[in-house]
Amino acid sequence: MAVPISTRPEPDRVPAVARPATSPPPRPATWVLKAVMAVTGTVFALFVVVHLVGNLKVFLGPADFDGYAHWLHEDLLAPLVPHGWFIWIFRVTLLVCLVAHVWAAVVLRHRARVARGPHRRQGLRSFRSFQARSMLVTGTALLFFVVFHVLDLTTGTQPAATAEFARGEAYANLVHSFQRPVVAAFYLLAIGTLFLHLAHGLWSVVNDLGATGRRLRATGAAVAGIAGLLVLVGNMLIPVAVLTGLVA
Repeated sequence: MAVPISTRPEPDRVPAVARPATSPPPRPATWVLKAVMAVTGTVFALFVVVHLVGNLKVFLGPADFDGYAHWLHEDLLAPLVPHGWFIWIFRVTLLVCLVAHVWAAVVLRHRARVARGPHRRQGLRSFRSFQARSMLVTGTALLFFVVFHVLDLTTGTQPAATAEFARGEAYANLVHSFQRPVVAAFYLLAIGTLFLHLAHGLWSVVNDLGATGRRLRATGAAVAGIAGLLVLVGNMLIPVAVLTGLVA
């Protein structure tokens, strides 16, 4: 028996469209870079607070300030570690955190520019937006300040340091340095930059480490602002006290 043949027209066949090749996800992942930024940023924030508490001992006089400096460089954690070792362990830890922080920041900034394309976002005129957009600039400025600060008060390298620099005389070195109006003004400007960087950085830590909820984020923003303000005021008191003769 003959098999009937359908006379219905065949539907037009749609040619298969080749899927674009998907590029592999970037390595390391963006969330890893943000976590690195958050953890290292927290380390720096704790260091800034502890450093400020120690520096405020300058108001107690030369004996207390020099004694604190000696304890920090020679006796901290001794005899758990040999005398003088802690400060080097601490410096190496900060250096590793600094390299990781800068590396993660540069990679994230590059990825953000690639994702944004040639067009800039409009309407970002709030203070927080300004802080976010200026993080790389403020971070770079702080990096230069840290280098100058180390040359001035740690290694005593001229012309950053004064001709009166003497190793082990922390109080006198600080006073001689801030008696230079240009250096004191530079320090005050750097502390203002630190406030901008620290306040936004601490707020970002709350978000990058997975905090959710409006109340928790608002609390994080408040803590970040208060901590940044305390660091700002506390550090500004020292050069102002030297310039006015309160510390001499």
